[in-house]
Amino acid sequence: MKTAPFISIATLVFASAVHAAPNSDIKDNESKLADDPTKVVTKVGVSYANNYDFDDSNVSLSGSLAFDPARKINVRLNSDASEWRVGGSWLFPVGILNFNFGKNEYTNGATQTNYSVGTFIPMSLFGIEPLGLQLFPMAGYTYNDGESPRCDGNSASACSDVNFVGTPSAENGFYMADSAGSSGYVGAFGLKPLSQEVTLMGFAAGTYGS
Repeated sequence: MKTAPFISIATLVFASAVHAAPNSDIKDNESKLADDPTKVVTKVGVSYANNYDFDDSNVSLSGSLAFDPARKINVRLNSDASEWRVGGSWLFPVGILNFNFGKNEYTNGATQTNYSVGTFIPMSLFGIEPLGLQLFPMAGYTYNDGESPRCDGNSASACSDVNFVGTPSAENGFYMADSAGSSGYVGAFGLKPLSQEVTLMGFAAGTYGS
């Protein structure tokens, strides 16, 4: 197994309805920004995705159910149940712990089961909020295992042809091989309310995986 490190840095700006009041209590959900990763609320969403290369389109339903100000369960399921995820979040005095497990089934026959855990810590809890910027150090770990189609390498197999464009089937020389990998990340997430309607959001993270 080859290990490959890489660094990803991204910054996003978008509009959202938020409360402008600063947050000093990690369990005070009412005063948190809408995109605060430690906010424990009930919500529902619908999304649509279309992978034109594989002629694979799906509608996904996702949602969170808050049991109290500190605990919630998170669920995501697509229309043909080929992708699902179940997890939860637990808010502690110094941050939030998120955990998830799920499974993906792909149109080429590959499957993947994943397990992940992550956390965010609000620096405002320690009185650190420079120029109104809310900072959240973050860290997490993910493990994946499953099966994916591989060409058997036999010169008589169709998949050995460099111009092969068929399906990854046994007739074309493919077999299902076990695969596994893991990755971890550390970084920081930031929120800066510019007005009651607009928030600047950004993050920087370093990841290391295999």
